[in-house]
Amino acid sequence: MLKGVANIWMPVQDIERAVDLYENILGLPMVKRDGSWAEVDANGVTVGLNGREPEGAEAEGGPVLTFQPEGRLEETVDDLKGRGVTFPAEISEHDWGRMATFKDTEGNDIQLYEPPRS
Repeated sequence: MLKGVANIWMPVQDIERAVDLYENILGLPMVKRDGSWAEVDANGVTVGLNGREPEGAEAEGGPVLTFQPEGRLEETVDDLKGRGVTFPAEISEHDWGRMATFKDTEGNDIQLYEPPRS
């Protein structure tokens, strides 16, 4: 049903400070940088550094684990719904891909990610 981890998103309060840590101190190569978003490569796993408003990062949130489905996103969402998983919103469309979000049994955000088709 799932191929594996597509990426992990880390909410950060200070994108410059986070980029310095992940790139310069931890030595992870920068893959992409766009304003308050940055991606580093952690041995084939993309770690996204997601800049947030200070009150947002303090109020809630944590890492978001994102999986890439084996097949079409709609098929995987339908299959998981049939297994009792609740998706609070429809699949969202973005320039960088499509997402479907749900929570695990402990309240952690889990996402399914489908990259854009070329």
